[in-house]
Amino acid sequence: MKNLKKKFRFRINLKSKHLLAIMTLFCLSCIVATFASGISTAPLQETAGIVIVPFEKSIEKIGSMVRSVRDSFKDKQDLLFENEELKAELDSLTTQNNKLIQDQGEYQRLKELYNLDQTYEDYPKVAATIISKDPGNWYDTFMINKGSDDGIRVDNNVIAGKGLVGIVTEVGSSWATVRSIIDDSSSVSAMTVSTSDNCIVNGDLELIDEGKLRFEQLYDQENKVTVGERIVTSNISEKFVEGLFIGYVSEVQVDSNNLTKTGTIVTPVDFLHLKDVFVITVNKQDLVDGTAQVEGNSDSGSSDSTSGDSSQESSGNTDGSAADGQEGADEG
Repeated sequence: MKNLKKKFRFRINLKSKHLLAIMTLFCLSCIVATFASGISTAPLQETAGIVIVPFEKSIEKIGSMVRSVRDSFKDKQDLLFENEELKAELDSLTTQNNKLIQDQGEYQRLKELYNLDQTYEDYPKVAATIISKDPGNWYDTFMINKGSDDGIRVDNNVIAGKGLVGIVTEVGSSWATVRSIIDDSSSVSAMTVSTSDNCIVNGDLELIDEGKLRFEQLYDQENKVTVGERIVTSNISEKFVEGLFIGYVSEVQVDSNNLTKTGTIVTPVDFLHLKDVFVITVNKQDLVDGTAQVEGNSDSGSSDSTSGDSSQESSGNTDGSAADGQEGADEG
């Protein structure tokens, strides 16, 4: 039985070995017989066309679909790559634009500081940057990055933008605290530019929402003070040097005593966005004592005292009492 299986397996293997040669000879014989007998091959071609052509079309269609998918994928990849490039370019342009905006803002701040420096060029000053402030939106109390090592002292006046900001209340070696004129506890002796009439400017954190300060005790006997009048620090102020711009009169009304007037002032300083300030490194007392080295103001002490005397002489006892009240109220 085993011998039969081996014999049968041998025969199968023998036919498999010669199968290709036999099929090849058979095909060649058919071709030769066809050409020798002159039999037409049209039926075979037609049959082949019926069988093969649809298959070729299907293959072509599938190939087209594959190419289309491949091209679509390539286009998508190209679009994704282009999109990434555009995003990177947009990010770069946005960064450049932000830097330009920052540079423009910085330029504007430096320009304002330069103009302010030129306006008060007679006073020695130190530029400083605000490094912290009290909670809230407004810069009513804040800290700067300069201190006693830079010549800053308590009661030094602080300016920014186009006018008065406040006064130094505390000093360390490399820092100082400033209380601005918008603080509720602030009080500044001031005067009108056109008439030199004295008044008191008080801070008011509610009014500052409208960009305004409050003034009171204005003696305007000739009724010359109107809306738009410039208000500056007074020569009789105890802690503020004379002539620092505070703002413009926006409202004025007569008090119930019919002697004084009160109203509001629009400040030119943006107390919502302060960043850089100037600190005037001479105090009012230095000017009074004549110990301050102020350019072009060597006689400032005598001129202040003369103007104060003439003001009191011309206004009589009423103005004298007003001045006393203002000096008492002027605590910075």
